[in-house]
Order: sequence, then structure tokens, then C-alpha cells
Amino acid sequence: MITLSVDLMGGDLSPEFRLEACKNFLNHHPKAHVLMVGLKDSCGSWSHARATFIECTEVVHMDDALEVAMRRKKDSSMRVCIEQVKSGAAQVAVSAGNTGALMAIARYVLKTIEGIDRPAIAGQMPNVSGGATTMLDLGANVDCTPEHLLQFAVMGSALVSVLQNKANPTVGLLNIGEEAIKGSEVIKRTSELLKAAGLAGNLNFYGNVEGNDIFKGTTDIVICDGFVGNVALKASEGLAWMVSTLLREGFARNIFTKIAAILSYPVLSGFKKRVDHRRHNGAALLGLQGLVFKSHGSADALAYETALNRAYDAVQNHLLEKVQSQISKARALLEAQVQAQTLQ
Repeated sequence: MITLSVDLMGGDLSPEFRLEACKNFLNHHPKAHVLMVGLKDSCGSWSHARATFIECTEVVHMDDALEVAMRRKKDSSMRVCIEQVKSGAAQVAVSAGNTGALMAIARYVLKTIEGIDRPAIAGQMPNVSGGATTMLDLGANVDCTPEHLLQFAVMGSALVSVLQNKANPTVGLLNIGEEAIKGSEVIKRTSELLKAAGLAGNLNFYGNVEGNDIFKGTTDIVICDGFVGNVALKASEGLAWMVSTLLREGFARNIFTKIAAILSYPVLSGFKKRVDHRRHNGAALLGLQGLVFKSHGSADALAYETALNRAYDAVQNHLLEKVQSQISKARALLEAQVQAQTLQ
């Protein structure tokens, strides 16, 4: 039995969407159990043999400052949800709440894996192959050192190998060009570290990639700092929103645009499905001594169920143990690089 701890209150939409997702998830996973954390009566009269309600008294809102979330709301649904993983009552926590607060609380409650300086957010971006490119960091760390980016690459490789069953996933470093001479000093040094990790057999480094390679699916994983990653994520979501708007409005300006809409509908409809962020919802917070998944704040029932599915798969395929093992292997390389820099 795999137990998920679910924050019913976190997110932009009402708890009923997350409750519906839990219902559907349990129907599809007969070996799953769900701990639903929320305010009194947030579940209504619904009950299930494999669902347990845990009451809390506070909610971390999307605009709450970190100080409020961390110090003033110690009985929030988000914190109680994560504490279920800490106590061993659940193997993974899922929340659609405030990203900054979720990362801060998860790091405080669960602590980081030895060898990891900063946890990272890893999510999926749709690509033309019909699959998805895993990208990290998506917003947890704005300023990163080459060592941090190497850690992200190792953790991302573990994530993809577990959830997508790829033994040796390719890793690309996001840059302004494929050439080794391009990019900042941080990027150039990161490239050297990733090459060394590749030679040591710790990961499969492809080389530098550009922004369009994310959607081409050139590599299985793309590494970048959180500022760049979050911009790319929002741009992807904006594209999906634009296509949905065009389909909804039907280009209904005149007879010619209506005809164009009818003719292009099958193509646009297929494209909309491919870039639909709901199909790729659920970002892993990697580097913690426990599993936590972040759902999009505006996730509907379908999107939230996708996040629950990803969290379930992560536990079933021993993601945490795989990440810890990969980091342990790469730690020797990191220490060697530090010593080399010291000697220089």
C-alpha cells in the first residue's frame, strides 16, 4: 500500500477539485491510500475506505510571505501535509499551494539529502515527439553555482530514469548557443563539470542546448537556473493558453476567419492536447529527505490527478533511493573538482 499525503487547501481553486482528483485517483489505484489534509468539513460528507481525513486549522494562501507561512501558520494544511512524510505516515506529499512556501517548509521539515546544497523543482515541458522534456530548476533557485547545476543534472537523471524508464537519459545545458565558447562563466564551468561527470559515468551529458531544443526534445533533460526555467515554463503555459483561446473564439471575426477556423480546428485541437499543461502537471521537489510534488496552483481535477499519479509512480519506483544513490556517486566528483580548484 502506497500512502499519499494531499493538501486539499493549497491552490487557486476550491478544494472540491482536489477532492474530485483524489476520488478518481483512488478508483484507478486499488493499492493506494490517501491522507487528505484540510479545514473542517472540506471533504463534506464524502468518505472512502482508503481515504483518511486529517484536520488542520490554517491555510497558506498564495500571496502569503514566507515568514507568515513558516512561523505563524504552523498548523497549515501545507505543513501538516509534509509532516505526514516526516513521520512516516505517508511516502509522498502533494500540494498545489504557494511554491516558495512549499519549498521552504519542505526543506525545513524534511531537510536536504547529504551532498545537496539546494533542492530544485523538476517538471515536464511538452515536446514535438509527443512526450516531454524534463527541466530543472523551474523556480526554486535564482542564482546557481556550477556545482548546484551539476547536482540538478544528477537528480534530474535519477528522476527520468525512474519515471520514464530510461536507463541513461541525456542531459543538455541550456545556453544561448551550442558552441562551448558561448555563455557566462558559470555556464562554461558548468559545462566542464558535466563533461567530467559524463566521463566518470555519472550522467549522459549531451552538451549545450538552446531554448527551442526544449520543445524539440533534443535531450531528455535540460538544466538551467530557476529564473530561466520559470520564464520558460510560463512561456509554455502562455502558448497553451493562446491556442485554447483561438479555439474557443473560433476566429469569429468574419466569414473568412470562420471558414479558416473550421479547416484548422483538427490541427489546432491536436496541438492543444499536445501542449496541454494538465497532461504534464506535477513537479518533483528534488534533493529532500522525502518526496514532495508540486501541482500547478490553478490545476483542475484532471491536472491534479496527473500530479497524484506522478507522485504515486515516484514512490512505486523508489525515486528517493535512486536520487540518494546517484548523488552519493557524484559526490566524489564534486569533491575532486573542489580540490582541483584549490590547487589552482
